[in-house]
Amino acid sequence: MTDITVDPNQYRIKEEPYYEAVGDEISLYEAAYSARMPMMLKGPTGCGKSRFVEHIAWKLNRPLITVACNEDMTASDLVGRFLLDKDGTKWQDGPLATAARIGAICYLDEVVEARQDTTV
Repeated sequence: MTDITVDPNQYRIKEEPYYEAVGDEISLYEAAYSARMPMMLKGPTGCGKSRFVEHIAWKLNRPLITVACNEDMTASDLVGRFLLDKDGTKWQDGPLATAARIGAICYLDEVVEARQDTTV
């Protein structure tokens, strides 16, 4: 376990991001959120997925951790890893573990770019 305390407020969206709904995506997300279901957003680059997630995080007052996925990313990059220090080894959370610890939304941006063994 990591001994570093993370301040969730550093990941909060401070001001309402501009977002104009194009359908019932907000109510669908809220229903999935209340049922504790994960969501996957699909769409072409530039269609507003990131802005939608920012808006939802602001609306729900949840911290938001965004990870820019790429083909070199490993599972350790997401979850975390043990690192050497002066006392031996210590655990360093990755963004996914950090999000779980602080109750944040973890947005894996361009997750299709990540290696399959990273996101299974």
